[in-house]
Amino acid sequence: MEKAVFILGATGVGKSGFAIKLAKLFNGEIISADSVQIYKQLNIGSAKITTAQMQGIVHHAIDILSPQQEFSVFEFVELTKSLISQINKKGKLPIIVGGTGLYVKALVEGYDFGGSGKNAEFRNQLWQKSQDELYQMLMQQNAQRASEIDKNDKKKLIRALEIQKFGAKPQSHGTDINFLVFALTMPRETLYQKINARVDEMIKQGLITEVEGLKKQGLSVENQSMKAIGYKEVLSYLNGEINRQEMIDLIKQHTRNYAKRQMTFIRGMKIPLFDVACERQIFDYVRSWYDNSAN
Repeated sequence: MEKAVFILGATGVGKSGFAIKLAKLFNGEIISADSVQIYKQLNIGSAKITTAQMQGIVHHAIDILSPQQEFSVFEFVELTKSLISQINKKGKLPIIVGGTGLYVKALVEGYDFGGSGKNAEFRNQLWQKSQDELYQMLMQQNAQRASEIDKNDKKKLIRALEIQKFGAKPQSHGTDINFLVFALTMPRETLYQKINARVDEMIKQGLITEVEGLKKQGLSVENQSMKAIGYKEVLSYLNGEINRQEMIDLIKQHTRNYAKRQMTFIRGMKIPLFDVACERQIFDYVRSWYDNSAN
C-alpha cells in the first residue's frame, strides 16, 4: 500500500519548515496542499516558499496554475494522489503540507464532493454564464437560497446550482493510501503575534505592488485566486474602498480568524496534536509509523 504523511496546522505555525526537516530525515518529497501557492505570481501574499528555503528538497504543486484558472477539490485530489503514487514509486516518502478542511476530508477520508463525472461537465457549462444568468437560474429553482448569496459571487452561485441538481451529501469511497495525519500547534497568542508580524513583513516586501501587477492583468475578486486573504483586502485598498491601515488590519484579522477556523476543524478530526517545538517527539512518532508501515 502507498503511504504518505499529512502535516496540518494553522497558517503561520511553521508547517513548511518542519516538513523540510522531516523530508531530510525520511528521504521525502513535499506536496503543497496550499490553495494559493499553487498559483504563479501569487508569491508574497501566499508566503510562498523560495528555492533557497526549500534546501534542496523537491516540492510539488507550487506555481502550476495561472492566476486566471480555477482549481476544484476534485482536481486537488486527483493531482495529489498522482503525485503520491509517483513519489512512492521512487522509494521516497510523500509529505503533504497544509490544506483546507474540505481538501483534507476529500483526500484522506476518500470523500467525493461532487467534482467528477457529470458534475464537472455541469460546472463547466455554468462557468460560461454570467453572474446575472446564474442568479436568475437559482432564483427560479430556490429563491430562498438565492436571497442568501451575493449576486456577484459566481463560485457560490455555481455551487448552489450544483447542489440543486446533484444534492449536497458527500459520498465516501475510501482510500487505498496509508496516511499518517497529525497537526502542529503553538500557543494561540504566540501564533497571532507571528501572523501579525508576517503580514507586516509582506507589506514591506511589496505585497501591494504584487497585487497592482495582478490587477493590471485584469484580475479581480471574480477570480478564485484573488479571493485569498491578503489579495482581496489589497484589491479593496487599490479600489479606494478602504485605507492603507484598514487594509493591513483586515489582513491580520482575517488571517487570525482563518487560523482559528483551521484549528477548530483539526480538533474535530481527533488527530494527534504536537507542539511545533517538540521536534524529537514528532520525529519518533513518524519513525514508529514509518517502520511499522514497511512491515
